[in-house]
Amino acid sequence: MDIPAIEIKNLTKRYGEKMAVNGVSLQVKKGEFFGFLGPNGAGKTTTINSITGIGKFDSGEIKVFGLDVVKDYREARRKIGLSPQEFNVDFFGTVRNVLDFYGGYFGMRKAERKERMEYLFEKLGLAPYADKQFRALSGGFKRRLMLARAMMHDPEILILDEPTAGADVELRRDLWLILDELNKQGKTIFLTTHYLEEAEKLCGRIGIIFNGKIVALESKEELIKDGKRIEDHYLHYAELERNGANV
Repeated sequence: MDIPAIEIKNLTKRYGEKMAVNGVSLQVKKGEFFGFLGPNGAGKTTTINSITGIGKFDSGEIKVFGLDVVKDYREARRKIGLSPQEFNVDFFGTVRNVLDFYGGYFGMRKAERKERMEYLFEKLGLAPYADKQFRALSGGFKRRLMLARAMMHDPEILILDEPTAGADVELRRDLWLILDELNKQGKTIFLTTHYLEEAEKLCGRIGIIFNGKIVALESKEELIKDGKRIEDHYLHYAELERNGANV
């Protein structure tokens, strides 16, 4: 049996009195394109931060290809490329500088970094912007750079937190093609998005989280087999939440 790419067991995290994540358990298989949906404040980013070691969690267990993300942090982190929702880069740095620095962080040698950057410039259409400062890029190309940075050390898993936010329709479609191709090449992708059509287009399996709890965890085919769309299921749980029901 294959070891899961990501395995989460009973993850719990509080911020003061607020329960951000409440007993979340899920697995993401190697090579899977997994969508993680929910409203702002539902626990998506907290879950991602727990997987990547950005944030500590109170209880539970997370493994990345069998590596404990707390005990084996360095080894686990090398297997993950993260494209965060917030732009956490030097706004005055060039595209080239951002990628070069990140490659160095993961121990890539100069020649290896240069070769990888040239590949990513071509792959993501960043070549004309290689020497532009981050602050001068459009929203869509900032997102492309975040994806390129996540891919810089060629990780086995890509965790993408709202990767197309701020991108126009054309750029978003281009990014969909890139992500679909990466997944077909064997890359495991964990995606959060507020664009439900994006999840329906790209993901093979989808988890929906509300108030820190998983309320649905099904294959896309299972969710849409009755003629409904992902949006219908999402809005159903949103309505339950508004009415104070225990979803």
